[in-house]
Amino acid sequence: MFKNGYFRHWLMVIIATLMTLGYASASETGQKQDGPLQGVRILVVMTNHSTYPSRSDKTGLWLTELTHFYDIAQAAGLQMDFVSPEGGEVPLDERSLGSFYLDDSARAHLADPAFMARLKATSPTNAIDPSNYKAIYFTGGHGTMWDFPNSKALKNISEQIYRQGGIVSAVCHGVAGLLTLQDESGKALIEGRFVTGFSKMEESLSGIKPQVPFMLQDELVGRGAHYKKAFFPFTSYIVTDDRIITGQNPQSSKEIAEAVIDRLKAMK
Repeated sequence: MFKNGYFRHWLMVIIATLMTLGYASASETGQKQDGPLQGVRILVVMTNHSTYPSRSDKTGLWLTELTHFYDIAQAAGLQMDFVSPEGGEVPLDERSLGSFYLDDSARAHLADPAFMARLKATSPTNAIDPSNYKAIYFTGGHGTMWDFPNSKALKNISEQIYRQGGIVSAVCHGVAGLLTLQDESGKALIEGRFVTGFSKMEESLSGIKPQVPFMLQDELVGRGAHYKKAFFPFTSYIVTDDRIITGQNPQSSKEIAEAVIDRLKAMK
């Protein structure tokens, strides 16, 4: 029933409208930036990849998967360092900048020169000392499916953060960053673990299924993970399996930030 393009368009409009409700930035709610995790450093990873095989529009970071997480983490006092596989500028997914997907928080960040300057000058993964971080967060956007799993440096720093007792978290397509991670014995880190990520149904509804190099849901299962998803697509859904925390879709970005914060507090 989802083959009808008109129906799919209006379903996405309704979902996008719902996802913009209830998200206010820390500055809008008057929250202070000196929260209980003041000074704790986490790494926020974004893609450098911007092209599809045959679409003319560009992919990249899905903006609210950064901004929703960022606002909540900042309010908790977390210090976030921005990194990408190659370093430098992070492309923004063109569709994520549409009026249906942006909220006031995301618009405020787009209008903030200091914030946008950080997205143009991310650190490369090979320049990162993972011993400085308590957690890593993989943002999403379709671009991540090309460069996250293929970055050896990103794999190395993620594994070290986890092995030193840190948190590995990811949302939506950013969960692709977990596919190549291994534990000390060389086994896939997600083998036997409960995770989520962008589903095959959501990929079909998004209209991008013919473009992607693989189905994330299938790849997670293929590496031995126990994949879980929400009953309804495009609704917030996260899975916490000890220090591995994953979110299914853009709507999950706020909830995954809260889960990471709760886990960090428990580790203090």
